[in-house]
Amino acid sequence: MYTLTYESQAVPELTNNDIEKILITAQNFNSQNGITGCLIFYMGKFIQILEGPKETVLELYKNIEKDKRHSKIEMFSEDDITERNFPDWGMAYYPIDEKAMGYAEFEQFKRNLILLADLSKPTNVTAILFWKKMKLLLSLPPKKV
Repeated sequence: MYTLTYESQAVPELTNNDIEKILITAQNFNSQNGITGCLIFYMGKFIQILEGPKETVLELYKNIEKDKRHSKIEMFSEDDITERNFPDWGMAYYPIDEKAMGYAEFEQFKRNLILLADLSKPTNVTAILFWKKMKLLLSLPPKKV
């Protein structure tokens, strides 16, 4: 088993509909290939953690690097692992739409996601760094709420 986490910048014209399509494709591929993880999109940035068979995760990451819907793709951690941190998550997705949420709802959503991070018990450095990077991203003020 293997895990990696990366961040990237979405192209400016990416829509929520585009992200939903990415999610559907990811969920289908991941369920057929033994991959679990979490995808977070906020303020035009993606953070994703993937876990599963090493060759499959690395092949998927190569395809992600070629995807023109984002740029500045940077893997910031990888590990060989003995257990998953997201065993029941085909691919969790947190759509934080700062334009569609009211301020109070938006802040509550962020607090819930941070609480989830605080309650998780990461078993490897990559999962720890994923949650830390997610918290850092969420600390950025939204453009419009």
